[in-house]
Amino acid sequence: MAKVTITQVKSIIDKPQSQKRTIQALGLGKISKSVSVEYTPQIAGMVKKVQHLVEVKEQ
Repeated sequence: MAKVTITQVKSIIDKPQSQKRTIQALGLGKISKSVSVEYTPQIAGMVKKVQHLVEVKEQ
């Protein structure tokens, strides 16, 4: 699988609890925080759920 960098670009204030939990599960929580992860189907599903809050770049 490819490695990707996921960066949070928008706040989770006033978002549904499930989206907040997804952001936390990705290891994010603050704007501009980034994590590098393997792009598995599980990660792809999480990113799709919060795609309006994050930015994804391939490494």
